[in-house]
Formats: sequence, structure tokens, C-alpha cells
Amino acid sequence: MERSDSFTKKTDGYDGHEAAAQENAAGMDEIESVEKTFESKEVPPWRHQLTFRAFFVSFILAILFSFIVMKLNLTTGIIPSLNVSAGLLGFFFVKTWTAALEKSGLLRQPFTRQENTVIQTCVVAASGISFSGGFGSYLFGMSETIASQSTDANDAQNVKNPSLSWIIGFLFVVSFLGLFSVVPLRKIMIIDFRLTYPSGTATAHLINSFHTPKGAKLATKQVSTLGKLFSFSFLWGFFQWFFTAGDGCGFNSFPTFGLKAYDNRFYFDFSATYVGVGMICPYLVNVSLLVGAIISWGIMWPLIQDRRGDWYPAHLPLSSLHGLQGYRVFIAIAMILGDGLYNFFKVLGRTGIGLYKQVRARRVDLVRQIDGQSLPPPVTESYNDQVRTRLFLKDQIPYWLAMAGYIGIATISTITLPHIFHPLKWYYIIVMYIIAPVLAFCNAYGCGLTDWSLASTYGKLAIFIVGAWAGAAHGGVLAGLAACGVMMNIVSTASDLTQDFKTGYMTLASPRSMFVSQIIGTGMGCVISPCVFWLFYKAFGNLGEPGSVYPAPYALIYRNMAILGVEGFGSLPSHCLTLCFIFFAAAMAINLLRDIVGPKWARFIPLPMAMAIPFYLGAYFTIDMCVGSLILFIWEKIDKAKADAFGPAVASGLICGDGIWTLPSSILALCGVKPPICMKFLSRSTNTLVDNFLTS
Repeated sequence: MERSDSFTKKTDGYDGHEAAAQENAAGMDEIESVEKTFESKEVPPWRHQLTFRAFFVSFILAILFSFIVMKLNLTTGIIPSLNVSAGLLGFFFVKTWTAALEKSGLLRQPFTRQENTVIQTCVVAASGISFSGGFGSYLFGMSETIASQSTDANDAQNVKNPSLSWIIGFLFVVSFLGLFSVVPLRKIMIIDFRLTYPSGTATAHLINSFHTPKGAKLATKQVSTLGKLFSFSFLWGFFQWFFTAGDGCGFNSFPTFGLKAYDNRFYFDFSATYVGVGMICPYLVNVSLLVGAIISWGIMWPLIQDRRGDWYPAHLPLSSLHGLQGYRVFIAIAMILGDGLYNFFKVLGRTGIGLYKQVRARRVDLVRQIDGQSLPPPVTESYNDQVRTRLFLKDQIPYWLAMAGYIGIATISTITLPHIFHPLKWYYIIVMYIIAPVLAFCNAYGCGLTDWSLASTYGKLAIFIVGAWAGAAHGGVLAGLAACGVMMNIVSTASDLTQDFKTGYMTLASPRSMFVSQIIGTGMGCVISPCVFWLFYKAFGNLGEPGSVYPAPYALIYRNMAILGVEGFGSLPSHCLTLCFIFFAAAMAINLLRDIVGPKWARFIPLPMAMAIPFYLGAYFTIDMCVGSLILFIWEKIDKAKADAFGPAVASGLICGDGIWTLPSSILALCGVKPPICMKFLSRSTNTLVDNFLTS
């Protein structure tokens, strides 16, 4: 969820991916051979790993996780890794299925870790489209709702309102290219370069543990915990709904720290989702969010607001980008770009150095061989690696299939996309498709080294390059946003597939079954995600509007990036450009400082990307996430072993229950059923005026 560029698998920035768990997993010393444990169990052929029950369960879980990711996309854009939830629920559902068949004597094929890996891959691929599809960023940024919040580039040629038909068509022609672009490189990435892919490695350890007797018992207890918290979270969402009859009503508008703090968006909004997200995200992410909220909403915005009439016209509404809202949006963009560009060059540098070392080592060996010198002794492979390598190389995916798939889909896409987005010319698309495999490789390689996917950074570069190329007079904003979608989908799915190849390598799942599962999951996502978004779009009429339940913050940010790329900085409020340069430089300087001081001290330095998010949104969700962090911190102090084992299950239950409540709440909204009560909080003076008015 995050997959690409998320606070654990898929926000628009720092990639945490359940950092603590992954560090432990990546650093595990496999003294006892995992494959010796499973030696007596036969590995099924790749076709037998692709079962009907696996894809049926994947389909159900894909719907569940698509709702969760969509809700997070349209509220804050912070999406934690849902790998643990997907693996755990997939194991539980199929284990229950096979146990029932076994009792009735109808079980033909036992549930294996390979089948579990197929489910994991399919679910994450499907729900990943909810992020890379841009429903909370570039795609919704094309809409009239978002365009109307700016006075620039909101003409017809720069606007395209959502429609289920063109969204599904767009996703089908761009979401598969990344899969075919990295297939020929799978052996190089996994076997030759031995890239770690910490998220894929951690997921593999999780799945392997489920299929040991001890792990199965723990998984059953974890599922039970998840189920209890799921029920609580769902019922809590249902209970809150009764008090939300109007704007500013309900528990999510509770002025926890007083009305003045509430006006500056400092309050606890009783969201089970973000308490759960806070339990999953590393402590540093949550603290960074809080620091960003204090700097922006606690200090900067009140000071800038005092300058109205001087820095910007006093008569402008709060939502105008020529007023206070402009400072909020563009300074956040500056920090995001500063952080993104720094990490882009950092990961690109590491990728280049890593490749150089690999090529140099091979060249040295070749020279020694020619000169008749003795080669260094080969690295002795463990029993695990011997078994895994043999099976990984057994089922080859033909190179011709990858080449034909990429060229075929690229051709269809080049013909189709200009009909969907008229400003996006065919020659822009061809240039992107020539460059895309190189960027997909860089992203996949960098992700293997650092666990950091830069999909959204590549997308932002496409916004500026294609937008400027098209120009303001020829729909450059729409062309830039569409190009962002093309590039994001390619590089995101490429790194996702190589990550899944690593998981498959460590669970003995065939690369063919991984590839087929990824394709089927991507296909599911291309239908499920647009349908889920359409439900939100039709059910909530104020979707994307500031101050609404679903403000889609990144949609406005991405659109304004496109406007900047096309029209430059002329439309910014006074002093805004200066502040943008300061915060852009500060984001790069903070990242540089974190790298200079090393991990020991870097854990005390905030993350610029995380700090940038509340600059636009406010502090309310950061309070929720810090509460989640505090709960986990206290739990770890009381019983660390239990917190480590059940913390992810508790967090997943809170997220899933509240997330799935959006389905019945959307249906109620579509049917015109409104909550019966408005619970609102007023100051004493306002309450007196209301009472006097009512009594008169």
C-alpha cells in the first residue's frame, strides 16, 4: 500500500515498510535452515500454485483493501503497508476453507506457502492500483472540482472529469507495461546481484512462519485479535455516523484542546484508522508529522494570516490559492520536491555505484581468467540458497514473451491514450516508453538496495517535463498529469514485481506463478479500484473540497505542480516563492544532515517528507497517529514480545474495520439516508446567541 512511495508500502514519500520488522527480518541469521524444515513437503508445479480458491480469496481481500487504500488516499494520502494484513487474512481464509474440506473428506490439494504467496502477490497488486491509479493525486487532479480551486489553467482543455469507462480503459493500457519491462532482469536482480528487497524478504519470512506448526498457532491467535479489533472499529464507525448530520458535526469535529486549537486543526478526531496507521508507522514518521504540524499550523500560518491585506488581499476566501491557501499548498510542494529530488539522486547514486561494483568485479574475474590467474574462491551457498536458486531458475519466463508483451501493450497504449487525453500527443508517449524501461530498472534496483520506491518522484518529473513540452496553450496541465500517471504506473509495478520475485524466491513459489498472479491482481485492480472510487465520487458530493470528509489533498498538490511546470511562479502570493526556496533547501539540508550523522543520530532528526504533509492538511490526523504510537510504546514497555507479535494485528484490525465501514456509509449516502443527529461544539458566546435566537 505503498506499495510504491508510502509510509510503509505505498504515501507520497518516505517508505517505512514496517521498518522495525523488516530490519529484523533482513538481518536474521538463518542458522536453522528454513528449507530443511520444509524438506519433506513437495513443492507443487507452478500451475498447481494458481488455484481457484487462491484467486477467490484474493478477489475478496482486494475489495477490502481497495476500500481501505482509497479512504486513506482521499483523506491524507498516508498509506501504511498492508502486507501483514494481506498475508494473515489470506492464510486464515484458505486455512479455514481447507480445514472444512478436510473434515468432509473432499480436500484434494493442501494449502501451501506457495499458494499463500500467490494470494499475497495478487492482493497487493490489486489494491496497489488504488494508489498508483492516482485517485487521490494526478487522476482526480484533472477534475473540475480540483481545477475550480485555482484561477489558473482551469479551462476546458486542462480539465477532464472522472468517468468509469475512461478510467478503467486508461488503467488497462498503462498498468501492465512495468511488469513486462523487468521480467528479463529477474535473474540479474535476485540471483546475480543478490539484492535484499527488505519488504519482500520480511513478507517471505512471515509466510514461511505461518506454515510451521508453531507459526500456524500464533497466526490463529493473531487473526482472532484482528477480528476483535475489526469488529470494534467497524461498530465505532457505525456509532459515530449517527452524530454527523451536517458539516462540522460528530466526534471527528471534537475540539479536544479547545476551540482556538480546533480552528488551527489541532484536535483528536477519534479515527480508528489513523490510530492503527500510527501503530504501524515508525515512531520517527509520527513525530515528524507532529513537528511539521506545529511549525505550520502552530506558528507559520497564524503569522502569515496576520499579514493579510499586506502579503495578500484581505477579501480573498480562505480556499483561494492567491491567499493563505497558496502558502500552505506551495510550501508543502517545495518540501515534497526537495525531499523527493534529494532521495532521487541519492538512490540513483547508490544504484550507479552498486552496478559499477558488480560490473567491475565481473571484469576483474574475466581478466584473471584470461591471464591464467587463480580466481578467488566462490562464495559457498547455504542449503537455503541452493534449493531456492534451483527452483527459481527452473520455470523460465521466455524473453520473447516479455518483449512482445511490452511492445504490444506500448503500441496499443500509444494509439489509445491520445484519444483519452487529447493534449497528450503520441510522440510524448513514445519518448516515455523508450525511457521507461531504464527508469523501471533503476527504481527496481534502488528498491532492492534501499526498500525505497521513487515512483511518485518519477511521476513528478514527468509532470514538469511533459507539461512544459506541451505548453500552457495546448493543455499542458492535463498532458503533464496524464504523463505522471503513465510513468508512475510503469515504475511502480516494475518494483512491485521484483519485490514479489524476491518473496517467491524465498518461499519456493515459481516465478511463473508470481508473474501470472501479478497480472491477474493488476487486472482485478484495474476494475475494482475505479469502481470503489466511483462509489466514493457519487456518494460524497463534496469529494475533493477543502474541509470535507474526503479532501483529496494530493489532487490539488499534483495539479498545482502541473500549473507551476506550465506557467511558472508568476501566480504565487507575495514572498511565497522566497519561502518555497527556503523550505526546498531546508528539506535537502535535513536529508543531507541525516545521512552525514548516520543511523544512530538520524533517528532523532525529523523526515522532511513527513513534515510536509500536515502543512496543507493540519494536525488532526497526526494527533491520532501519535496516540497510536503512544499505545504501542506503552505496550512495548509492558510486554515487548506480545506487542511485537500482536501489534500489527491490532493495528490492521483498527484500519480494516473503519475502512470497510466506508462501504455501508457510501451506500447509505447514495440511498439518501442521512444521520439523525448533529453533535456540534460552540463557544459560550456563540451558544448564548443561538439560545437567544431560538427562544425569540
